[in-house]
Amino acid sequence: MGRIAEPIIVHKRGKSFQFTLNSTCGLPQRVCAEWQRKSFKTLPEELFNYRNPKTKPKAKSNAQVLVAFLKKKLEVGLSAKRMVPEDITVGDWLQKFIHLDTSPRTGINIAENGSCSEDTLITYESYFKCHIKGDPILGLKMTELVKQDVIDLSTRMSVKKIGGRRDKNGNVTSPGREMGGTRTFVGVLKLFRMAFKNYESANENWLNPYRGIKEPKYASVERDAFLEDEILKFFAPGVLLTTMELAVCAAIFWAGLRRAEVFALKPEDLDWHNQVINVRRSCQCFENKHKRKLGPTKGKRNRKTLFDPILQGAIKKLWEENGKHEFVFSYKKPFRGSITPGASWIRCNFEKWLERASIERMAKSRRLNPHTFGMPVRRRWQ
Repeated sequence: MGRIAEPIIVHKRGKSFQFTLNSTCGLPQRVCAEWQRKSFKTLPEELFNYRNPKTKPKAKSNAQVLVAFLKKKLEVGLSAKRMVPEDITVGDWLQKFIHLDTSPRTGINIAENGSCSEDTLITYESYFKCHIKGDPILGLKMTELVKQDVIDLSTRMSVKKIGGRRDKNGNVTSPGREMGGTRTFVGVLKLFRMAFKNYESANENWLNPYRGIKEPKYASVERDAFLEDEILKFFAPGVLLTTMELAVCAAIFWAGLRRAEVFALKPEDLDWHNQVINVRRSCQCFENKHKRKLGPTKGKRNRKTLFDPILQGAIKKLWEENGKHEFVFSYKKPFRGSITPGASWIRCNFEKWLERASIERMAKSRRLNPHTFGMPVRRRWQ
């Protein structure tokens, strides 16, 4: 009789560890095939804290955590396939689809070593609460759907008002505009299309009502980078008043870091000798201070970017004032429950910086924001 393969094989490569999963760990062979000689840095976002084991026993323990995680996710996916199709409504399926713990699509992606963005699921959940909840299609059973139902859905969504305003008494002061043709409209319909496609894969005999209907397109507004004279104005004396403001803006513009990457930067990511920054992590759910956590960079791609002398000087001065902490851009002591500034800090201050620099934010349809501020450098380094 042949020797039974170990469930988890851990091997060292250089200074880091790799692992291989075998079917004896209790996972299907197709899933184990996706986890052959993998680095711990490829673990899902939810297991971000398990990505850097220092010893072999710790590495094996971390791999066991992954196995338990994958089993749980697979159970979600399998339970979706075992549903009785006649019993589930459109509303029930959408609710299952948009939550991280129950989404069969998320479970399959993670089990097959794919990516999963909690921010995306939060966006879908907001679509459901703000625009989809209460729509007649939610009460229909998935097996009853026909093409006309989704066409009627598109019609209802296209004339629905968004962006309206109410006074303190709840009276409508501005009805807003129709959703049709907006990014929100495309996002809502895209959510339905993806949820139905996933249901179709779990129920092979089901006829997807979106077959033959083209996906709507949205022509996004072209983002404009700052002009050269505007950059000079932005970094002119009297615009950035504190060392933190100067350091953060230098990181966004001179290094091309995204906001969520700025506040996830750690001192060990700075290569002072070669004058480069190793961008290894980012803040997930950056806009929500209660759910904010460390995770991989956008697209799970680590990269290097320029460590400009201006940024170096700003960081040194920041550390002289506030001390050196776990994160590069930190206060001297926690402020409002956090050691680093957050999304609202940049959003509110950005308006003030533009005003002090006499830069028009939306002149001639140009849309300037912190993301466009660092575009030129990102385009060169990505």
